Amino acid sequence: MLTAAYKRGVERLRARMQGRFRAWVNRRIPPARSVTLNQKRIFIFPSSVGLFFGLCLLIMLIAAINYQNNMSFALTFLLATLFVVATLHTYANLSGLTIHAVRAKSAFPGQQSEFEIYIERTKQRPHYALHVKWAQSTDATVNLESDHRVEIRLHTAVGKRGWYSPGRLLVESTFPLGLLRCWTWIDLDLHALVYPQPEACGPLPGLATDKPDGAAVAIVGSDDFYGFRDYQLGDSPKQIHWKGLAKGQALQSKQYGAYADRSVWLDWDMFMGRDSEQRLSHLCYWALELESDNVEYGLRMPGLVIQPGSGIKHRDQILKELALYGLPGGRQ
Repeated sequence: MLTAAYKRGVERLRARMQGRFRAWVNRRIPPARSVTLNQKRIFIFPSSVGLFFGLCLLIMLIAAINYQNNMSFALTFLLATLFVVATLHTYANLSGLTIHAVRAKSAFPGQQSEFEIYIERTKQRPHYALHVKWAQSTDATVNLESDHRVEIRLHTAVGKRGWYSPGRLLVESTFPLGLLRCWTWIDLDLHALVYPQPEACGPLPGLATDKPDGAAVAIVGSDDFYGFRDYQLGDSPKQIHWKGLAKGQALQSKQYGAYADRSVWLDWDMFMGRDSEQRLSHLCYWALELESDNVEYGLRMPGLVIQPGSGIKHRDQILKELALYGLPGGRQ
């Protein structure tokens, strides 16, 4: 019992300290689309190798004091100076860099989204072994030597529908000697749009028809010739097929037609009796299906009407509305 209470107390203390640390980082490095690294945004601390190096220096100093050996003092202070110089170079390797957010690709829940950024140097000096990653993403290690900037693409699995934020980006380096770790956590205010999870359902009401796409149907008064039919009382003399009658054929009338309109409406009320998430999944599925079949389609939702259309931009507009429906900042 005491052990369980102790563990809960430790967890609460850890959560409280992490919350305070995140609040402090948010004040110190607020979200931005572009961040230039300076003294305020860079942290530096000895690495595990650096801590071992410092321990060795301490042992060497104690030995030099104990034996009163000038060469031991000289070697110890020389290595300590090297540590100080490494500190300056490690800090300079990150200082002056500017990280820009470019774009994030939309995805479906559980898929990998691609986040694109680029790192730009503001001073004419090289930067080496820059390690970049988000908490759950792939990582990349890049150098800035002759190039003024370098583009980086990182991939991470997204969560539920809406805007997905990968969190703070970690940029770190241990160059040149590995004795110190220099890093920063920046929030690039970069979000990926996550669409609803497509879910197949039964036939869409009103979609089935005995006419193929673009089939012509008879419409009186149209200018497009469709074919012939038997003469009916009341047909206009202009419609009579006089040439056929002159050749001894039966009396027929010309028929004109127009192309059938196959626009489809995706309506929120088509899926009555299902919860909002399931409706969104069905609408998302049919939007993708209709787009792949090159069928014009529109969307009707509470407070929103998108006229029928087709194409990638039209599809993305509909999927965006479905993704943000009912979320803060989206449509209700």
